[in-house]
Amino acid sequence: MWRIWLVFDPRRVMVVQGVFLFSIAAMIHFVLLSTERFNWLLPPG
Repeated sequence: MWRIWLVFDPRRVMVVQGVFLFSIAAMIHFVLLSTERFNWLLPPG
């Protein structure tokens, strides 16, 4: 496992992972906001 960090820079891996997780979270939220049932910004009814 330690040999992986000799190939990849740990700071760059953590930044890329953070950007990836943020984009996945934003995509999930936008998909939920686009549905009528799970849109929490519009009043119910």
